[in-house]
Amino acid sequence: MTDELQELRRRLVVGRKNDGRSVYDTQAKAELVALCLQPGASVSRLARECGVNANQVSRWLREHGHVRRPRVPVAPVAQVSSPPSAFMAVPVMQTTATPADGSAAMHLQARLPNGVAFDLRGVDARHAGHLIEALGRLRCSGSTKA
Repeated sequence: MTDELQELRRRLVVGRKNDGRSVYDTQAKAELVALCLQPGASVSRLARECGVNANQVSRWLREHGHVRRPRVPVAPVAQVSSPPSAFMAVPVMQTTATPADGSAAMHLQARLPNGVAFDLRGVDARHAGHLIEALGRLRCSGSTKA
């Protein structure tokens, strides 16, 4: 930390309110805002070195009429694909014949976004339906809030 920043840090907080919040010197705040507006200056680094929360310094910047500078990427930014959906398409194929009792054996394979895979061969359609309903009722820690 430079001597200038040490001096600014020393002058910045002039007191405390009853609830513990700091009272800041107006001139020192203006100097910190001016430092933040220098090319290449990092608001979070300057705030940290002066012992102030970066959100507070950002608020001071807005109060002084300075809007956030648009960030210019140094290199082209690669597009990030969205995470896989929790839902998946299941193709339904027409069967030609159904047994008299209404049950039909089926083959079901699925791989869930969390990596879980299951393979049901020759399962009764009703049982597969019950299994899918049960899986649908389970809480998934990655997609729900407790």
